[in-house]
Amino acid sequence: MPRVARARLPRARVILSLGTAALLTVAATSCAQKSTADKASAVSGSASTSCGTNAPGLYKSGQLTVATDSPAYAPWFDNNDPSDGKGFESAVAYAVATQLGFTKDQVKWVVEPFNSSYAPGAKNFDFDINEISITADRAKAVDFSTGYYTANQGIVVLDSSKYANATSLADLKSAKIGVQVATTSYEAVGNVIKPTQQPAVFNGTDDAAHALKNKQVDAIITDLPTAFYISGAQIDGSKVLGQFDYTGTAADQEQFGLLLKKGSALTPCVDGAIAALKSSGELQKITDQWLSQSVNAPKLG
Repeated sequence: MPRVARARLPRARVILSLGTAALLTVAATSCAQKSTADKASAVSGSASTSCGTNAPGLYKSGQLTVATDSPAYAPWFDNNDPSDGKGFESAVAYAVATQLGFTKDQVKWVVEPFNSSYAPGAKNFDFDINEISITADRAKAVDFSTGYYTANQGIVVLDSSKYANATSLADLKSAKIGVQVATTSYEAVGNVIKPTQQPAVFNGTDDAAHALKNKQVDAIITDLPTAFYISGAQIDGSKVLGQFDYTGTAADQEQFGLLLKKGSALTPCVDGAIAALKSSGELQKITDQWLSQSVNAPKLG
């Protein structure tokens, strides 16, 4: 949701209209810009004039301005405080900042609502990190970095639900499913699960979670880390039933990317930073630290 919706919880990201070919085109274009080795060598901390603390593309010279939504929920952030370096996306943001040559006190956080982040026009930040899915439609208005996280969809049900023992997506055909509006999760419900009942659509995943808790829906769908957060921290007597690819095929997976203004001079810089973090293994360490629970859900087909 496509963070779970805001009310909003973390959520998987919005995807409005995207075919498999379009997503693959975006991924291929991003990968074709530079090889991983080239990207990693493109950023060498503050030594790089084009990517360092005085880079001409910065919103404010000498400062890296990073945006996310508020509230900022676990496991992406910690205690609604992006600046503490805790939580997956906070840790990724500071790791990227270090690669670009910025110290922690040179990073300034600003609030940017999710739904306005990918709108065309000027931005008051250098990049936004907010579980924003890379889509072809959004890439017409903004720049995306290469992906820093591959997100599957997660299914949350009550332990007492008649669907609690479902072992396939087909078992959920008759379920009343809750989902955040205008998200990849919403897309996945219609295109992959294809329930016989119209899904219950909510403005945020907090609302969806409340509906599940009150047994107004049988299941809710959101990005997998958020699903674990909802089950573990919000709804007693619930569980993550399983996970699935939002298009129904592992060959076409959802990627979260850093969002920048269209044509930003910093786009190749953050690409280089992410490539360096992947190459060194640091990105995997951050993922393991904050999102390790996400692998412990059965894959449903």
